Amino acid sequence: MRALTKALVSVTTAVGIAAGGLATAGTAMAAPAQVKEQTVSAEAAAPLAVVNLGLSEAQAKDVQRALKARWRYTGAIDGQLGTNSWKAMQRFLEEHYSYTDSIDGIVGPNTVKALQRYLKRFYGYAGPIDGIAGSGTKAAFKRAADVCPGGCLLT
Repeated sequence: MRALTKALVSVTTAVGIAAGGLATAGTAMAAPAQVKEQTVSAEAAAPLAVVNLGLSEAQAKDVQRALKARWRYTGAIDGQLGTNSWKAMQRFLEEHYSYTDSIDGIVGPNTVKALQRYLKRFYGYAGPIDGIAGSGTKAAFKRAADVCPGGCLLT
């Protein structure tokens, strides 16, 4: 019986290693457990997202000052463009640059497209309006933040 157990453990270990590592050896052979479905809303997860699009902390603070002054940003001036900063930015973009998506603080393609329209008009963005925050978009966003330290952009 001991030899059979030892052989079974060896086979289980080999299968576990082949399936992705020794740590999974036991679970790889186990019967599937009932999984309780858990969902996390985007709103619950979003506060952890910081998307500065290449801005330094000082530049992002300038953007936040402008958002606070004109676009109902109520968060901290901390140089971290998180969900609330982007919600305020989306309000600005909705008002002036054809942003038509949700005011959700998520920096998705539609947010970036509207930002690119703004940057093309005033800050030398020369790329396509494609919703991709590439190097040209980031460079123009940095120029926008640098033009008026202290938060006078976004008017």
